[in-house]
Amino acid sequence: MRLIRLILGKLILLCNWLFSPRSVERNPALQADVDKQTTALTLYQYEACPFCVKVRRVMKRQALNINTRDVKRSATAREELLAGGGDLKVPCLRIDEGEHGYQWMYESGAIIDYLENRFVAG
Repeated sequence: MRLIRLILGKLILLCNWLFSPRSVERNPALQADVDKQTTALTLYQYEACPFCVKVRRVMKRQALNINTRDVKRSATAREELLAGGGDLKVPCLRIDEGEHGYQWMYESGAIIDYLENRFVAG
C-alpha cells in the first residue's frame, strides 16, 4: 500500500508540474497589496495530497504568495495544526485575524471559494 501511495503521489506531483496553471498578472502596486494581505495566511498541507494540490493550483493561478507548511514533514507544523485547528486534516488555511485570533478553514472547496472571492483575479 505504501508503494502505491508513493507512486500515486509522484504521479500527482508530475501532472501538477506538467500542467501548471499560468498566474494572473496584476499591476505591481496591486500585486504588492495582495502580497501584503497574503502574509496573514498559511496553508497547512501534504505535498502530494490531491486536495492540497487543487488549492495550491488556485494559489498559483491567482498569484498568491501564501506560506505553506507540510504537516507530514514538520512536527512543528503538525503540532500547530492540532493545537489551533483541532484536527490533523489537510488542507487547512489559517487566517490571521489580528486581535481576533485565527480562523482555521478546512475543506479544499471552502478554501478555494474564500481565496477566489477575497482575491479577485485581474
